[in-house]
Amino acid sequence: MTAAGRETARMLVPPPLLYLLVLTAGYFLNRRWPLRLFPRQTPAVVLAGLALVLVGGGLALWAVLAFRRAGTSPNPLAPARALAADGPYRFTRNPMYLGLGVAALGVAVAFNALWPFLLVPAAMLLSVPLAIVREERYLEKRFGEPYRDYKGRVRRWL
Repeated sequence: MTAAGRETARMLVPPPLLYLLVLTAGYFLNRRWPLRLFPRQTPAVVLAGLALVLVGGGLALWAVLAFRRAGTSPNPLAPARALAADGPYRFTRNPMYLGLGVAALGVAVAFNALWPFLLVPAAMLLSVPLAIVREERYLEKRFGEPYRDYKGRVRRWL
């Protein structure tokens, strides 16, 4: 229970913060030991990175809108009021986190920086025990059989 008496997933690190931390770490590693993804920074590289940012951001936004339509908060630290299973949630149980990961990869590509590109998959892996497993446990307790059915139909990532 939270201080206000509202039950939540009680995640250790919210995934948006985790992605921000790995991008920041990647930035500092890249400043200290610069490594490029591609031999040269070209407009095509920048555009490819921006396209990934837009795709990832679009997926995350679509997920937020699905939460709003379902009548619940997209804030991972707030209590769930409803189960979102439409929109991108038909294809992945974590479209916001997946979208953040794709957008973060896009930032790394746009800046042609290897370190953040390598760290983003680590953030995705770390988000499982630090946040996703806790969310899934909470949602199963909160919604019971409907959530277990949903979990059986839809993959965690893709």
